Amino acid sequence: MSTQVFETLESNVRSYSRSFPALFNKAKGSHLYTANGDAYIDFLMGAGALNYGHNNEYIKQQLLAYMAEDNIMQGLDLFTVAKSEFITAFNDLLLKPKGLEYKFQFCGPTGTNAIEAALKLARNYTKRSNVIAFMGAYHGLSQGSLALTSNQYHRQVAGVGLHNVTFLPFENNGPAGFDSLAYLELMLEDTHSGIEKPAAVILETVQAEGGVNVASPEWLRGLKQICEKHGILFIADDIQIGCGRSGDFFSFEEAGIKPDIVVLSKSLSGYGLPMAMLLLKPELDIWQPGEHNGTFRGYQLAFIGAKAALEFRRDTGLEAAVKQKASYIERFLKEELAAADERIVIRGRGLMWGIDLSSFEDPLLAKKVAQQSFQDKLIVECVGRHDKVVKLLPALTIEQETLDQALNILQRHITANISSGASAKKVHA
Repeated sequence: MSTQVFETLESNVRSYSRSFPALFNKAKGSHLYTANGDAYIDFLMGAGALNYGHNNEYIKQQLLAYMAEDNIMQGLDLFTVAKSEFITAFNDLLLKPKGLEYKFQFCGPTGTNAIEAALKLARNYTKRSNVIAFMGAYHGLSQGSLALTSNQYHRQVAGVGLHNVTFLPFENNGPAGFDSLAYLELMLEDTHSGIEKPAAVILETVQAEGGVNVASPEWLRGLKQICEKHGILFIADDIQIGCGRSGDFFSFEEAGIKPDIVVLSKSLSGYGLPMAMLLLKPELDIWQPGEHNGTFRGYQLAFIGAKAALEFRRDTGLEAAVKQKASYIERFLKEELAAADERIVIRGRGLMWGIDLSSFEDPLLAKKVAQQSFQDKLIVECVGRHDKVVKLLPALTIEQETLDQALNILQRHITANISSGASAKKVHA
């Protein structure tokens, strides 16, 4: 089979297939398989939609059993058994034990749909239009969420002005010594700041597409305190770093804060099925019937998969396993890889890590590493400013042997490229 049909008939907007030009057919666990049987280690994992691995066996069996009984597949927002069981399980297994009280709003079917709902609700509740977002943020590409997304490459094709958003530097991403929280406080208190009091502040606790930039617990707590002081809603975008990827199910748990609105999608369904929802504090639920909807907010298979994912997480001790693997990866990246060259910067949390190669003279170094890794049967993407950060996003269920294999591939190609670059510079001199 050929990839010519895609070159001929699929839109130029396609993206990942340009970096990984193979014809994929099957997948299991941490591996993708091409039509001719080649196995690739997957460190992309559906851009974070497959935390539990490809075709997780436990979740798959729950889905097959549900379908075998001719149960309802599409329910809009009707009352259904599948939705009832998911809400109950999520509340009992996650929210109650963590002391969280939220109402559920189902959006459909992707993360950007839920971001749009969060924005609409925050503005309607506060009667204010401005929103604070952060440089390096990625919240989606539909019109409202695009206004929150900082990448100029994405923003330039909007076709209309992107307004009602004020951007601030993320923690440690501004000028040396710049305190973004102090600046935010100044903006809010100075009557001559020229900035409208915002309806909400929205952020990813770990900016994924922005270069794996990690907010500290202290910084998050400070931001939440400012929001509470000024009556500003705090929206946590947990679309990619949530659902267990940080180690905890919610990425904000480590900071001990309780966002006003939490946005979830990607791995929420457990199986790569489209599903998105908001968790909102009860007092924020001022919606009137039908004010916000979406045809696929009632995709029943997603509810079945999401409930099964919570059970799988509980029954396999996944949280402890993720934290153990996170420590292992951090040690390897910092002690085995970065120790070889001080220009290599490592950032990450849980099972999301970034190898920042932006300090090297070669502006394409990270892309070269990703391309060479793909030739060695490892799928890994580049993110951040000018795609200079190699982003590691393995399955939470990855086996140790597979993890070691992937890390060794990355180390080999980074080391080889750094060495060849240094040799070339020496010869030129």
